Amino acid sequence: MRILLDEDLPRRLAALLIGHEVTTVQRRGWAGIKNGRLLGLAAAEFDVFLTMDGNLEFQQNLASLPIAVLVIEAASNRMEHLTPVVPDVLQELTRIPPRSLRKVGRPI
Repeated sequence: MRILLDEDLPRRLAALLIGHEVTTVQRRGWAGIKNGRLLGLAAAEFDVFLTMDGNLEFQQNLASLPIAVLVIEAASNRMEHLTPVVPDVLQELTRIPPRSLRKVGRPI
């Protein structure tokens, strides 16, 4: 699966998503682009947009999502808080349908 990591996630997280092709918003040159436009750009190249932006579901029309969005819920975006959630992320990546938004992790 092709995954795009949002700016709010550390680049080091990509190495833990074994079996997937992962890049970051920054590497694509899309830093600073607002979520609506970013999701449209990502949809042309990626299967899943991975973020910690819990407000995304309220900012976007979920019925018209151009790409699957997976929101990580954790205490912070520090690796010590994200690493325990990685198994949940990997499991959800096997079943997240296109054009949907799902949440994984431990709500704050």
